[in-house]
Amino acid sequence: MGKAISYALNHWDMLLPWINNGSIEIDNNLVENKIRPTKLGVKNWLFIGADSAGWKSAVIYSIISSCRSFGIEPYQYLAGVLNRLPGMAPEELHSLLPDQWAKTRKA
Repeated sequence: MGKAISYALNHWDMLLPWINNGSIEIDNNLVENKIRPTKLGVKNWLFIGADSAGWKSAVIYSIISSCRSFGIEPYQYLAGVLNRLPGMAPEELHSLLPDQWAKTRKA
């Protein structure tokens, strides 16, 4: 019990925001659940083929995960991006990011 109390006192400054704001999660289960599929697939993707194939797969997987985080259907997002991309100016590309895409779809 003494170790627990000592730990709490030593980390009190870091605990205060959580105590004062009920919307802050005390654990990171939401993040762990989101990255679990990636961790489970690591062994399967170890021998994915060419050297660049692993990197390309990681990029696609990141895009799909970002879409899911923002409530976007990944297929619709990718189809829309690939259709709009050829006619866009470089300064407009930021509008194709999943967070921006989600904002324009909700508006």
